Amino acid sequence: MRLVVQRVTRATVKVEEEITGAINEGYMVLVGVTHEDTEADVHYLAEKLAHLRIFEDDSGKMNRSLLDVKGSVLSVSQFTLYGDTRKGRRPNFMKAAKRDVANSLYECFNEILREKGIHVETGRFGAMMDVSLTNSGPVTIWMDSKE
Repeated sequence: MRLVVQRVTRATVKVEEEITGAINEGYMVLVGVTHEDTEADVHYLAEKLAHLRIFEDDSGKMNRSLLDVKGSVLSVSQFTLYGDTRKGRRPNFMKAAKRDVANSLYECFNEILREKGIHVETGRFGAMMDVSLTNSGPVTIWMDSKE
């Protein structure tokens, strides 16, 4: 499982001009699932994300987590995180999980975050989405359950 985490002051996702998710301070998270992922990968990354310390403390150091600042998550499914560009000019997405498996693990990821008391907004799985955000810092972190 892969995540691209962006610390944001605001983020929204639209599907067909309808806002399906919007947050203020927190993380905009792109979530990719591969066919090898299990619930163990989901739990691992949800735990890491909740406790990832990339918000500044009073001294200006990245020392506070999403839980510490009571931030939110805008979670967007993103199969293209498993795009392989090593050959040719068009990405190969063979490493991305099949739709039913990916959706199940994506929903599990969001539910685990909610169980931790984190407010989670989402896009719509499999839809064409427009994402807007203000990246604070900018801070962008890549997380992978296999690396």
